[in-house]
Amino acid sequence: MELHANIVGVHLVFERAGKVLLGLRSPESSYAPDTWHLPAGHLERESATGCAVREAHEELGVTIHEQDLRLVHIVHHRDSDDGRARMQLLFHVLAHTGAPAIREPDRCAALEWWPYAALPSPLVDYTAVALTGIAAGRTYTEMGWSA
Repeated sequence: MELHANIVGVHLVFERAGKVLLGLRSPESSYAPDTWHLPAGHLERESATGCAVREAHEELGVTIHEQDLRLVHIVHHRDSDDGRARMQLLFHVLAHTGAPAIREPDRCAALEWWPYAALPSPLVDYTAVALTGIAAGRTYTEMGWSA
């Protein structure tokens, strides 16, 4: 059997009063321009929770600690654009210091809180599926693997 590497994405799920924090990707963004998405980043040479801590600071200017993260959903999908396998890990942020703010305006044009029952459009497809799964209490989703 041939092994295939998966690109790993780490996503932050901030919740407040039944709403989730989403960012509108910048029109100049190389990925999903003008589309809503969770704060996220790719795993580098670090643990998944270490990545979440780093991304929270880089993207939003907030401080979180690894013990304040809970894995709430995984999306394993094949990207429809390039066919690459991707594993998306979504962590619920249980506590943080600071107010989320846009720290990378070249990647994020707006931040807003959205109710799970009225998510914005357009929304990154796997993000929509994951948030729907989280709201329903599911922890895993697969997408794009059918022949």
